Order: sequence, then C-alpha cells, then structure tokens
Amino acid sequence: MGYALFDTALGTCAIAWSAAGVAGVQLPDRDPDRTRDGLLRHHEGAVQAEPPAAISDIIAGIQALLDGQHVSFDGIDLDPVGVPEFNQRVYELTRRIPVGSTLSYGEIASRLGSPGAARAVGRALGDNPYPIVVPCHRVLAADGSMHGFSAPGGIATKRRMLRIEGALPPEEPTLF
Repeated sequence: MGYALFDTALGTCAIAWSAAGVAGVQLPDRDPDRTRDGLLRHHEGAVQAEPPAAISDIIAGIQALLDGQHVSFDGIDLDPVGVPEFNQRVYELTRRIPVGSTLSYGEIASRLGSPGAARAVGRALGDNPYPIVVPCHRVLAADGSMHGFSAPGGIATKRRMLRIEGALPPEEPTLF
C-alpha cells in the first residue's frame, strides 16, 4: 500500500491506495505531519510513494473540487478491505450526491430500504475512510443542521467544503 501527501485549498491532504483502489483519504490537520499520521493510523505499513497515474488523477480531482470546480468521484475504485457491507452500501449511495447538493441521513437510509436506519447511516459516514471521494460532508440532519463531522476541523471543515461546492451561501464578511 502506498500513500502521498498533496496540497489543496483546505491544506495538505493525504491519500492511500492499494492495487484494488483508493484505501483512504485524510483531510488536512493542523500540519502535514499530523495529516500523514492520521492517515497512517488507519493504513499502518503504507509507504510514501509516487502515486500511479490513476491516483494522480484522483488527487487532481480533489484539488479541483476544493478549488470550487464540479468534480465527480462516483466511478473511482475503492479498496473495501475491512469496510462492513452496510457501510459500503452507504458510501456507494453517498458518492452519487452531486456537487452543490445535500441529502439527510434519513433520506439515505430510506434510499437503502431501511427508513429507520438514519443513526446507522450517521455511524457509517463517521467511519468513512474516503472523505471527499465519498462526500460525507454532503449529508446533513433532517432539519439541515450539521452534527458530528469527524474530520479534522469538525463542522467548520464541513461547512467550508459545502461553501466551496456552492451548497451553502458564501460566508458573510465581518465589518470589524
């Protein structure tokens, strides 16, 4: 398994890959070392390497998305090793949420045929090893509020990503 760090409009991200596809993505932490360490906690033994062409294309897509371009990752191969079947189903559905749009946890549960499973959907998205590629930031509570985003920066990161994508209005400038 290989990994690489790369710069984005949010900061330094990391990506891990295997022969099966993307194994994980790490959103920026306070510094690149913490971002790398966060990725390696979940992908022990991964070696920093030059990404293959397919992974370089995904990195370019993540950079473009975080620069405000509309990019879809729904055709990218993911390495599902260790990911429960229910979570895989949640991730597959979440990948189809278009840039600039959101769904609720309950809407995803209903689309999975399990209308009472909103909390289980939330837990699956909290365990998402592929943020951005699986855009868990596009999933909100039924009332449109944001809760429990587990990536570094928490809800502030989620809000920033949704603003970049146009799903939320731009932040009002402060006068003072």
